[in-house]
Amino acid sequence: MNTNDVIIRFENKGEYREVENLIRESFWNVYRPGCSEHFVIHVLRNDPAFVKELDFVMEKDGALIGQNMFMKTMINADNGSDIEVLTMGPICITPELKRKGYGKMLLDYSLERAAQMGFGAVLFEGNIDFYGKSGFDYARRFGIRYHDLPEGADDSFFLCRELIPGFLDDVTGVYQTPKGYYVDDAAVDEFDRNFPLKEKLKLPGQLFG
Repeated sequence: MNTNDVIIRFENKGEYREVENLIRESFWNVYRPGCSEHFVIHVLRNDPAFVKELDFVMEKDGALIGQNMFMKTMINADNGSDIEVLTMGPICITPELKRKGYGKMLLDYSLERAAQMGFGAVLFEGNIDFYGKSGFDYARRFGIRYHDLPEGADDSFFLCRELIPGFLDDVTGVYQTPKGYYVDDAAVDEFDRNFPLKEKLKLPGQLFG
């Protein structure tokens, strides 16, 4: 894809550290003091569920400004079957170019490619105000529950988009986050020493302490 000065292409192995630093800059102090997302992608690239054909970066004027990636996972359906779906992220745009439409451009392109590969649905944790513009809705409306979430708890973070219309018709069940997303804090801190020093700050609105 090339839209004016923007290119979306596959991530190259030689730029892994550059992409990790891009993710680190984008997520630092957003959801917690510091961040773990740059280590998450470092781990997930070697996970069998990682979809290499859906591992994208975005360039503007020859510089990396964004990335997105997908993992295969499962819905444990109430009828006893397992339904393969995708989950997504980390997805990011460099901080100085956020809220300029690049994130939606990258997201929509990624979802189109996933649909072309025959995947039926994407479920993940996100903000409906942004992702709703690209066709996501609350997963509860598809009959899908988030694992380990108590009944009646706020599930507004848990989103779903069908890539194949009707793919989740007559499906109810529990979504499972791939285990690779759960990383050890000590391992994150060790990995982070490979990057320039940044101050961890406790800020209002962070989800984790």
